[in-house]
Amino acid sequence: MPFSLPRFSFAFQPIVHAPSGTVVSYEALIRGPEGESAHSVLSGVPQGELHEFDAHGREVAIALAARLGIRTQLNLNFLPQSLFSQRDVLTPMFEAASLSGLPISRLVLEVTEGEVIDDVARFARLIKTYRAQGLKLAIDDFGAGYCGLNLLAEFQPDILKLDMALLRGIERSGPRQAIVRAILSACTDLGIDAIAEGVETVDEFSWLADEGVTLFQGYLFARPGFEALPGVAVPPRR
Repeated sequence: MPFSLPRFSFAFQPIVHAPSGTVVSYEALIRGPEGESAHSVLSGVPQGELHEFDAHGREVAIALAARLGIRTQLNLNFLPQSLFSQRDVLTPMFEAASLSGLPISRLVLEVTEGEVIDDVARFARLIKTYRAQGLKLAIDDFGAGYCGLNLLAEFQPDILKLDMALLRGIERSGPRQAIVRAILSACTDLGIDAIAEGVETVDEFSWLADEGVTLFQGYLFARPGFEALPGVAVPPRR
């Protein structure tokens, strides 16, 4: 890579199927070499090199997850504008997965809703090729940005992750409840799995579980483990 690469590693946070208490995936979260924040790493990457660094990071995350003995799916963050570059940014990821013995069907790319996509239809066409090979796609932070409905209209992801800000204190917020119910209904109609992320309290968990949500991610179940694959604890519902 043409620039001085900042040192980095990854933490992994479980995504749990609450009814069975099993981990279905781990999200790879970039960290500094001693567990420092993602910001401390990304702030050291020149703006023009972010997409190259993003691609390299996925390869590192896959190799580390494999060394830790991952047996679940692996969620990897992805800058969608990378698909529009001249370089094929996903083939090296597939090659890294193959070397690590990780099937493509266990990889999930997370596209943050707030990341600007200039041409949603083109992005949908390009990603369709990879999805045909078994790659799964998730829209992250749904409800936090402005293009989520566009993404949902142009193509249907495999997974939709409800933004933590939308879920905070949902058990006592009528407007948020109405919005989340509508999103969950759309997911059901479109055959999309919904994940409630950033869940921190038993009251949030209980309300969402009562509405039929089964997949959760958040401090209530497990904090990210630095260079580790932590287990989960599912609390009893109220």
